[in-house]
Amino acid sequence: MAKRKTLEDVFVHLLSDIYSAEKQLTRALPKLARASTSPELEQAFTTHLEETQGQIERIDQVVEATGLRLKRMKCAAMEGLIEEGQEVIDEIDKGPVLDVALIAAAQKVEHYEIASYGTLIAVGKQLGFKLPALQPLLDTFEEEKRTDEKLSALAKADVNPTAAAG
Repeated sequence: MAKRKTLEDVFVHLLSDIYSAEKQLTRALPKLARASTSPELEQAFTTHLEETQGQIERIDQVVEATGLRLKRMKCAAMEGLIEEGQEVIDEIDKGPVLDVALIAAAQKVEHYEIASYGTLIAVGKQLGFKLPALQPLLDTFEEEKRTDEKLSALAKADVNPTAAAG
């Protein structure tokens, strides 16, 4: 792997990394949806799959707007988070307790994405990229925060109380 020597190199690496992360997530979300017993949670995962596909398109827009080229790489962090989610599916019987664990796994993913997009926006601004180039990243950043909030609300209102009731 080439050394990152400039801020632009770091930006390209971060953008390539989150691109890989989103691609991996499109393969994982259907598994999370199938493992859910809560219809609302299943719908949340299905909706986020559609959003994730749009987020990949937004990264393509940023690449086009900036004239940068992504590097072929695999996001190790997302690979680990997805592996953790699969372990949850394998180790917990289908039911309300699994739903709680699925939300926890999904929120770890959301927090990773929120951090990644926040950093990309900050570095992009430092590089002098203007809003048209960075707007897709800002849109995704906000979308990821809303998804995290939806998962929290679903956990508090439905999934956690159902699991606690046994």
